[in-house]
Amino acid sequence: MTTDERMEKMEGQLACVRWFNRCLIVCIVLSLGVWFILKTFVPEQVWAQSSGKVIRANGFVLEDENGKVRAMLSVLKDGPGLWLLDENGKDRAVLAVNEDGPAGLLLSDENGNTRASLAVLKDMSSLLLSDENGKVRASLKMAKEGPGLGLLDENGNPRSSLALNEDGRPGLILYDENGKGRAMLSVLKVGPGLSLSDENDKVIWRAP
Repeated sequence: MTTDERMEKMEGQLACVRWFNRCLIVCIVLSLGVWFILKTFVPEQVWAQSSGKVIRANGFVLEDENGKVRAMLSVLKDGPGLWLLDENGKDRAVLAVNEDGPAGLLLSDENGNTRASLAVLKDMSSLLLSDENGKVRASLKMAKEGPGLGLLDENGNPRSSLALNEDGRPGLILYDENGKGRAMLSVLKVGPGLSLSDENDKVIWRAP
């Protein structure tokens, strides 16, 4: 091997060593940067209580690229809750569990009006659907005596209800604009029955 060949081989080895050193320096700098960010912005409580893959904290806040809060996970006095917000800062979805109350899910529109709510109480579970003004227009409930479906008008008056009683007998009631039952269809042990009433709740026709 000539002297020139030895020099070229040595220069190639030195180039590889320099490239390796640069990569090592970059890795060290990136590692220190990540460590500094985590140490600066992650609360000490998380560092102290973290173990393995489990992170313990009282709350988390997620922000978008503009610094606006878009999601929050927190434990309040009444229980844990999860909030999802739109770009205007309005709650669009809320999931919460209260220690002495219901567990519920609320879905809202861009105006902040609740459009759907699901709640589980001690003796009843319910699903409520609301219009653009936040008024409940339909309800589906599961109570102790049985399930029921109700439809309401824009004034909050019931217009129709379909339910099963404790004995499993179905019943359908139609209401007028004042919330008074005007027609009732039911199935009894002796057979089906239909009753029609006037605005004074007086029965004007019945069968059988």
